[in-house]
Amino acid sequence: MKLIRFGAKNQEKPGVILDGQRKDCSAYFSDWNHDFFQEEGLAKLQELLDQEGDQLPDVPAEARWGSPIARPGMIMCVGLNYADHAKESGMDIPKEPLVFMKATNTIAGPFDEVDIPKNSLKTDWEVELGVVLKKDVLYLENEAAAAEAIAGYCVINDLSERAFQLEKGGQWVKGKSCPGFSPVGPYLATPDEIEDVMTLEMKLSVNGVSKQDGTTSTMIFKPDHVIWYLSQLMQLEAGDLISTGTPPGVGLGFDPPQYLRAGDEVELSIAGLGTQRQIYR
Repeated sequence: MKLIRFGAKNQEKPGVILDGQRKDCSAYFSDWNHDFFQEEGLAKLQELLDQEGDQLPDVPAEARWGSPIARPGMIMCVGLNYADHAKESGMDIPKEPLVFMKATNTIAGPFDEVDIPKNSLKTDWEVELGVVLKKDVLYLENEAAAAEAIAGYCVINDLSERAFQLEKGGQWVKGKSCPGFSPVGPYLATPDEIEDVMTLEMKLSVNGVSKQDGTTSTMIFKPDHVIWYLSQLMQLEAGDLISTGTPPGVGLGFDPPQYLRAGDEVELSIAGLGTQRQIYR
């Protein structure tokens, strides 16, 4: 299944993609949120699609694409999780997952315009594989149990303001939590939609010029391990979003560094998970 949300910001409705067409599920479900995932919502949705999928109303073509999940309880991120990206950043490869959080109010739609933060000179891009959970977990026994907790995968642009992140001391969250800094989508693909999540091509361009061209195969800590690892430290909840790191080609890694400016257009994609596009202002 491919889950979507559509409509005006903060008024999104739940839907799915069937045969390339967006379909409205709001008559049956309130949202793709914690309660939906925790209460076996994916199984109920599959049953609905099997029985009445062809009867669901179409989403208007002009309707805005929202984030495919409602505002999560947590956005947890893994830093330096690609060996080649750690190298371009001049940092050692982590021995354990390097984790940080983003504010959950950074969630945005995949095609929303993004405001460059006030006083920002170093707003940077990062195409990442997002993982969403379908149940609350704590102290998972192993990676197999972690895999069973995955609702699906999506594209996320883990936008970063590098001066805020690296030059002001303290936690990375300072440079990660500006408004609109987590475009997600266009859809959430359930695991059965992806043949092998560890062989997905990842691409990002700025104004049509390729910047990132990598693959999930160079990820250091795989999604199953990250979920298991985090569950030993904290309770993760259904609907939470984990952003699993970025391949090389971020603006910080260029010599000299390259950063986003008003008017820039960023396009990013992951094979099987769709394409995002944002204009910066």
